[in-house]
Amino acid sequence: MTRTPETQSGRSVRNGLRYPLVAATIVVGAVAGILLFAGVPLAARSIAAIYALSIAGLEFVRMIGRLKKGIVGVDVLAVIAIVSTVLVGELLAALIIVLMLTGGEALEDYAQSRAEREMRALIDRSPRTAHRVSPDGERVTVDIGVSEVAVGDVLLVRPSEVVPVDGLLSPEIDVAEFDESSLTGESLPVLRHGGEQLLSGSINGPTAIRMTASRDAAHSQYQSIVLLVSEASAHPAPVVRLADRFALPFTGVALLIGAVAWILSGDPVRFAEVLVLATPCPLIIAAPIAFMAGMSRGAKTGIIVKGGAVLELLSRVRTVVFDKTGTLTYGLPTISDVRAEPPFTAHQILQLAASAEQYSSHVLANSIVEYVTAAGLQLHDAVEAEETAAGGVSARVGTDEVHVGTLGFIRDRAPRAKATTLAAGELAIYVAVNNQFAGAIIARDRLRGNAREAIAELQRRGAEHMVMLTGDAYATAASIADLAGISDVRAGCLPSGKVDAVATMPDRPVMMVGDGVNDAPVLAAADVGIAMGARGATAASESADVVILVDDLAKAVDAVAIGQDSVRIALQSIWIGIVLSVVLMLVAAFGVIPAAVGAGIQEAVDLICILNALRALSSPPRNR
Repeated sequence: MTRTPETQSGRSVRNGLRYPLVAATIVVGAVAGILLFAGVPLAARSIAAIYALSIAGLEFVRMIGRLKKGIVGVDVLAVIAIVSTVLVGELLAALIIVLMLTGGEALEDYAQSRAEREMRALIDRSPRTAHRVSPDGERVTVDIGVSEVAVGDVLLVRPSEVVPVDGLLSPEIDVAEFDESSLTGESLPVLRHGGEQLLSGSINGPTAIRMTASRDAAHSQYQSIVLLVSEASAHPAPVVRLADRFALPFTGVALLIGAVAWILSGDPVRFAEVLVLATPCPLIIAAPIAFMAGMSRGAKTGIIVKGGAVLELLSRVRTVVFDKTGTLTYGLPTISDVRAEPPFTAHQILQLAASAEQYSSHVLANSIVEYVTAAGLQLHDAVEAEETAAGGVSARVGTDEVHVGTLGFIRDRAPRAKATTLAAGELAIYVAVNNQFAGAIIARDRLRGNAREAIAELQRRGAEHMVMLTGDAYATAASIADLAGISDVRAGCLPSGKVDAVATMPDRPVMMVGDGVNDAPVLAAADVGIAMGARGATAASESADVVILVDDLAKAVDAVAIGQDSVRIALQSIWIGIVLSVVLMLVAAFGVIPAAVGAGIQEAVDLICILNALRALSSPPRNR
């Protein structure tokens, strides 16, 4: 739709309110110019001087705070440059420095806000209230905090409301529609029948429903994910702005050249003339522009990067951690064998397992249900179904207590459960009935065709340590890891165990590549979390630093390539600015470049740095 002038004006106002110092600098410059043109130079110079010194004072306070933390940034030189140009009367140069300073900070703030927006969206969608139905048969509801919901409470969920806790849909309801996109990434509405499991975070459809809480809020799906993500993201790895690494030596060189010029000439103006050409504009603005250009380039190819700091971390990745199912493999397992333990038969195992698993959204559960349905076997109704993250499903099917899941999950319920032999690419789903080991269902999930090449390319780009973290059994994980070229395999991991493993890895930065809701905590805990696959609405995507919108592992390599290209171009731009500035400072030290002319020349240097930084928009990935 074509934007109207009013719409563009409104956007300008909003941007001005968001970045008031940038807007104020432009306004002050315009007012000073009008006053100067009107023949009131004293007023023009006074307004410009007062404003520039005010910004310098504000930046000085911030500079002191950073110095107390041991951080010397480009703000030191910015303050000195502003004050010196005002003192010698070069107010145009002072305003230019202020504009570049505030503009560079605005660009950094914009990039940072993109990352914070996704995290706020995840937390804001967390359910906060519930409508509890009174047990006296009156069907009267009382609004309570979601933390007050107890197991067994009957709850009313109105149209378009969020399901507050995990529970079972009332059996008296034939079918209801839910939006589970924030949990599964499935954009289409999902139909749930009476007695089926409902997960917190789902959005109810157009009809009010009743449900019975099967878990309290602290142990429900969505709240558990939000809690882990919030805890992990509350302690991010410290990131120093790229330009700050050059600030101290560049500031020292500039002050030395200016001081020598002042001493040898005896003219303080010479110091200001040098400092004008030493303005840190290339350092302030080159890196943010290169990073924003890299983020834009990624978005065009289906890679969403949430902030310039993420690009910088991507460029230095030393450890890459992979989830297995759906990341290194296609995530589309097919049933290949059933190994029953007497007195159970393969027919019984499949039928009972599928009946229990029909309430799970896990990819393995779907595979079993689809296989049994295609074989023409009848599914039985299950009650009291409960799913344990990264473990399995427990449900009562008729008179039988059925448990389906990992070997560790089953051994907790049937101690005599034993591991089955697996070939490369196979995985086992273990089954127990009434606390007796019943057997295993064998599924096969293929390694992605480009997985080995992607891992080799990541190693070529500097990643020294490759790790697989998975909840699957070791034998299954090891076979896939061997095919992919990964030697460090950590199997049988729960979500909390994955977070701990990532937190203790020595070679940093650590990049985690995964998909699915159970990966959300570890994606947030990693220095760089990459959520892979067309699941932009999942909790995993919201907690990740990078979201890949297409189901292609090679895009993780492209993300690293974009980070490395962006940092390389940002460094080039910074060095171009530094070298040109030093050369011009040396020339200005001899008094041949007036401050006003120096300001214009410095703008040309800034333009060169900006144009070079914009090359990150189109710089192609290096050959794989």
